[in-house]
Amino acid sequence: MSQTVQYTEDNIRSLDWKEHIRMRPGMYIGKLGDGSSADDGIYILIKEVLDNCIDEFVMGAGKTIEISIQGEKVTVRDYGRGIPLGKVVDVVSKMNTGGKYDTRAFKKSVGLNGVGTKAVNALSTYFRVESNRDGQSRAAEFEKGNLTNEEALEETSRRRGTKVTFVPDETIFRKYKFRLEYVERMVRNYVYLNPGLSIILNGEKYYSENGLKDLLQDNTNEEDMLYPIIHLRGNDIEVAMTHSRTQYSEEYHSFVNGQNTTQGGTHLAAFREAVVKTIRDFYGKNFDASDIRKSIIAAISIKVMEPVFESQTKTKLGSTDMGGELPTVRTYINDFIGTQLDNYLHKNPETAEKIQRKILQAEKERKELSGIRKLARERAKKASLHNKKLRDCRVHLGDMKKDRRLETTLFITEGDSASGSITKSRDVNTQAVFSLRGKPLNSYGMSKKIVYENEEFNLLQAALNIEESLEDLRYNNIVIATDADVDGMHIRLLLITFFLQFFPELIKEGHLYILQTPLFRVRNKKETIYCYSEEERKAAIRKLKGKPEITRFKGLGEISPDEFKHFIGDDIRLDPVMLDKAMSIESLLEFYMGKNTPDRQKFIIENLKVELDVIEEDNE
Repeated sequence: MSQTVQYTEDNIRSLDWKEHIRMRPGMYIGKLGDGSSADDGIYILIKEVLDNCIDEFVMGAGKTIEISIQGEKVTVRDYGRGIPLGKVVDVVSKMNTGGKYDTRAFKKSVGLNGVGTKAVNALSTYFRVESNRDGQSRAAEFEKGNLTNEEALEETSRRRGTKVTFVPDETIFRKYKFRLEYVERMVRNYVYLNPGLSIILNGEKYYSENGLKDLLQDNTNEEDMLYPIIHLRGNDIEVAMTHSRTQYSEEYHSFVNGQNTTQGGTHLAAFREAVVKTIRDFYGKNFDASDIRKSIIAAISIKVMEPVFESQTKTKLGSTDMGGELPTVRTYINDFIGTQLDNYLHKNPETAEKIQRKILQAEKERKELSGIRKLARERAKKASLHNKKLRDCRVHLGDMKKDRRLETTLFITEGDSASGSITKSRDVNTQAVFSLRGKPLNSYGMSKKIVYENEEFNLLQAALNIEESLEDLRYNNIVIATDADVDGMHIRLLLITFFLQFFPELIKEGHLYILQTPLFRVRNKKETIYCYSEEERKAAIRKLKGKPEITRFKGLGEISPDEFKHFIGDDIRLDPVMLDKAMSIESLLEFYMGKNTPDRQKFIIENLKVELDVIEEDNE
């Protein structure tokens, strides 16, 4: 008979602010991660500090922000008004303390609840804040939220502003590493949204004059744009949009008060609705909404008084009101688009004609595909997707909260042994497995029709729920998990080709990864070291000395489930698939999947030589 656990006053405890943040970091910064994903916590820490600097710029104080990232150490310096010197310690260490509660000082701020820098402080092994204003300076240092040194007020000739330095705590962010590509993307978004602001990241200056128009130009190859970017601006709203010649799905970049709302929200829903209504009214025809929005690439930014977000990381807007005397978000955006986009189309008949032709082409293709789509959906249903090809996670099986979607991962793997190992090792709460049967089809140059006709592609599309757009993407992280051999690399390339060809926004928005698994296991009786490269193998041999046992893993199926759970758990290593801005998607696919050219032959030979050298050394 089980003993009843006593429940007394001794079981009740109160946590101070830093203890609560350190015990429940996900409540404040979302998922933790190691830096391989753009929404990992270490980037949220940078964003929380940067948001305060941006608010200073928005309020007309300070046109330059400097960021330095050296290893694990981050320093952010603005030239704003500086924290009031008597409140330097309170602002970074007392919950619900800050200037954002006074809307006279911060009218349309990003951070509103006085938590941001406190979370950074609590989750850092070293945190220093320095404020300079009115010819005086004050600084304080902390460790894991505990004050370790408070410097006395002193005279200074330094320019006014705030400087924050921090080192994230490695016991919370395990084996983390900053990827400058993600920080660069964050910085670019800040300057797009704040024309006139300069951000200097590790000595490189970022600046934008044309706002969201620059964003679309920098993220879309000019040859792929159906017509010149439509750029519309209002008092509290900015919009940029075009249509892609080749892309199938919709692609959106949405922002509220300078915050990149990656999950959209009420403003994005209103924008999508407004575009459809305006286009229908302009042409006087009830076009299908999907035909109007097919291939659209757009960015929208709005400013709202005291916005309500659906989480502390502010990735989805929940507000329905603009604030003050303004109407609802939906009405405001509908009125703006209805007037401004309509005016633009009347003044630019060439663009209007191209949009109409694009819609009619989309309508034709949709009707041609309608029968195939219906059959494809029936096939997906008969295949018992959730039992056969897809081993889903509890987030999607209704056993867990839906707001944990950011933690979800889908592993795409090939073969029974590999998928079996991952299935047995995974975290069933947030990790799902999709099993491929053999090598995927090379989809280069094919039309969207093949996605429905090919069983593997059809089922994969259904599993991800990306047929129409990414708005309802079921998994935040899509991980290609294949063997580290020639066949495995080929499967990777074929899958990347599929996503580039039909769903490039998945890659653009940072959802696609390659799983890195160890190539070698080096062990003796006391210690086991897993090595992901030849260099790591040599280092492990030197460390363990003597003649340790060395195993080369030739496939995922050779790794036991007990071992595998480490490689897809806390110690997971993911390499994000990123696009080269200098090369268009069409050029990229042509190089890797098109006809053999001298350049591609040279690339294959050089990379094959590297692989052969490793194999030869392993056989010695």
